[in-house]
Amino acid sequence: MRIIDSITPRKPFISLEFFPPKERAEWPAFFRTVDRLAGTDPLFASVTYGAGGSSHDNTLEIVSRLKRDHGMESMAHLTCIGSECDEVQRFLDDLTREGVTNVLALRGDLPQESMHDTLPCRPLRHASDLVSLIRSSHPEMGIGVAGYPETHPEATSPEADLLTLRLKLEQGADFVVTQLFFDNTHYLELVRRARALGITKPIIPGILPVVNLKVINRIISLCGAAVPPLYMAELEEADRSGGAAAVQRVGVAYARRQAEELLASGAPGIHLYTLNRADAVLGIVDGLLPA
Repeated sequence: MRIIDSITPRKPFISLEFFPPKERAEWPAFFRTVDRLAGTDPLFASVTYGAGGSSHDNTLEIVSRLKRDHGMESMAHLTCIGSECDEVQRFLDDLTREGVTNVLALRGDLPQESMHDTLPCRPLRHASDLVSLIRSSHPEMGIGVAGYPETHPEATSPEADLLTLRLKLEQGADFVVTQLFFDNTHYLELVRRARALGITKPIIPGILPVVNLKVINRIISLCGAAVPPLYMAELEEADRSGGAAAVQRVGVAYARRQAEELLASGAPGIHLYTLNRADAVLGIVDGLLPA
């Protein structure tokens, strides 16, 4: 089933994002985490591509098992930068054969030490190109795309970034999942500006519970999200006084407050970047949604 067909106004949901373990030996523990989080009844679960050296094959197998063995509607991340159309088509065909009917269409990170203008002249250079290909070749597929509450780091302006988002939706995407953020006003302003530009499709906020200072510093350096100074000070004090466990307690409590405020403000649901950490996610979602 396409995810968009399960999104109902005024019926909030949670969704989850997993990343494939780097080593095959880690898969049993990964699926034990999946089993623990299946009880949260997520609307869908997405699986990243490329994490830790993973491949399309790992993503394909995991999304297939999430749906077949764990009862989760699954969505595969699919990047297009540097890819040929026939390569993407094969992956989409493989997903279809496995009964996976949703894709998060992404450009993907530029190759290291490469400028966008120097990449080979291929038809898939932007996420909007990928959305167009998927919609024309696999019209039955549900398509999500990424949005940036604090503006994509490569965008020339917030206005240009929002026009890019609108283009992806006009090309056939069904909904938006945002990059992580720690200040809810960024999300609310993105939605306001999007609606003013005529974008009506769902915009799902992406929330990351901070479980480790080293990890969060690396993530925000890559995506450009800003951590409010008072929150960062609280995390650093927790790290000094209680180490990683204290940091996780602060991070989970903060993410829980974010989620509560976003749902109260009308967000359609909450997409949780799980980091494959069941305890953190359970601490956020317990009792979050109305019974």
